[in-house]
Amino acid sequence: MTNSNLPNAGELIYLTDSGLETTLIFHEGWDLPYFAAFDLLKTEKGQKALQAYYMRHGEIAIDQGRGFLMEGPTWRASADWGDKLDYSADALAAANRASIDLMNDVRRTLQAHADIPVLVSGCIGPRGDGYVAGEVMSAEEARTYHQAQADAFMEAGADIIGAITMTNIPEATGVALAAKEAGMPVAISFTVETDGRLPSGDALKAAIAAVDAATGAYPAYYMINCAHPEHFGHVLEADAAWMKRIGGLRANASRCSHAELDEAEELDDGNPEELGQQYRALLEIFPQIKVLGGCCGTDHRHIASIAKACASLSKAA
Repeated sequence: MTNSNLPNAGELIYLTDSGLETTLIFHEGWDLPYFAAFDLLKTEKGQKALQAYYMRHGEIAIDQGRGFLMEGPTWRASADWGDKLDYSADALAAANRASIDLMNDVRRTLQAHADIPVLVSGCIGPRGDGYVAGEVMSAEEARTYHQAQADAFMEAGADIIGAITMTNIPEATGVALAAKEAGMPVAISFTVETDGRLPSGDALKAAIAAVDAATGAYPAYYMINCAHPEHFGHVLEADAAWMKRIGGLRANASRCSHAELDEAEELDDGNPEELGQQYRALLEIFPQIKVLGGCCGTDHRHIASIAKACASLSKAA
């Protein structure tokens, strides 16, 4: 899908945020059942914590003269997870809309201080675990399941939908079709394992080709998330046509596998400076990558390091 207001349509690099849930749990002491950050929207204290999180990242974008793409706290705000947290369908839809309202408030605050482009993204996570493919739905089942969230984001005025930690082709296809039905642009971000393949076993290249084939190349761009650069760098092909579809990275600073991260009792936040240099090296080969953020274990320090390392690349005029 072509949209002149999205990161893949221009030269400007957009910073996005980092590991929201791990930041809230390990650095700020929040209890997030099922990693459901959207549950914080129901209290004023929780709303302020989310606002402060986005402001920290947005201020880095302002300092660096970058765009800023806010990914919502709604990774777990779909029906199955809502049921576990005793949300009705109406309450869940209201929470998804409230997430966009909160980010729009942050956008207004940021843009009152600096003239940078700020985009609001409604986040859709997998129906199951973000680390394993589990029971795979058909594409149509996935579209039906994720449609309510996509519609809520459209109604609330989000700029784009971000499908984060997609583990298999049919679910990624279904989210793209739900976004299409809602008339919303969408970015599809795949989780990969230490071998650079999706948890389903599919190659990243094949997954992108399959989703494009099933949706008429509807996704605005694709991303890679929840893996260290050393886990996926070897599958990226310089000058390959399919690489032009990858427009963003949200890597882990930790080199641990997903199984190791699942079992860890302490946060592995890796080395922020090293991660920044690894991003720089990737962008020098793949300049079409315009959205830079982090995933599990990263926080605003990692985003600042990434921004500093890439300081000479594609700044706002």
